[in-house]
Amino acid sequence: MTDTDKRADTVESVIDYGDPNVTLDVHEDRWAWRARLRRNPATHLAWRTAVGVVGSVVTVGGLVMVPAPGPGWAVVILGLVILASEFEFAQRWLDFVKHNVQLWNRWVMAQPMWIRFLIGLATLLLVWAIFWAMFAIVGVPAWTPDWAEAQLLRLPGVD
Repeated sequence: MTDTDKRADTVESVIDYGDPNVTLDVHEDRWAWRARLRRNPATHLAWRTAVGVVGSVVTVGGLVMVPAPGPGWAVVILGLVILASEFEFAQRWLDFVKHNVQLWNRWVMAQPMWIRFLIGLATLLLVWAIFWAMFAIVGVPAWTPDWAEAQLLRLPGVD
């Protein structure tokens, strides 16, 4: 068991998902400054609202970016990290994501090198296909440099 696994086990054992609260309890908080905020109902509400708004905006922004090539899933996970700092439901979702990403990584690393290469190639082809579809449907953006635009316009179906 690595240090990261030990820390993850420790964190998961501290959070009680069985309680009826939506937010993390004071004793579940690892940071003293945030625990102080929780003791005052007014600052707790203001903090919880700010975290909820920022985390939701980041998560929704990431979900909007998911279909396009780029950091969509990374932004969704960042939004969940922000929300999980305050809300138990987001902590459960984040634990689910962490668990499944760890399973995927273990599975991929257990495969022979040629299968890992094929997975990487499939990912690259998928990203290329998404870019091609985006350029075919929307067209080449006006901000694209001339040299890149000339190359993109040579692709079939891109105008």
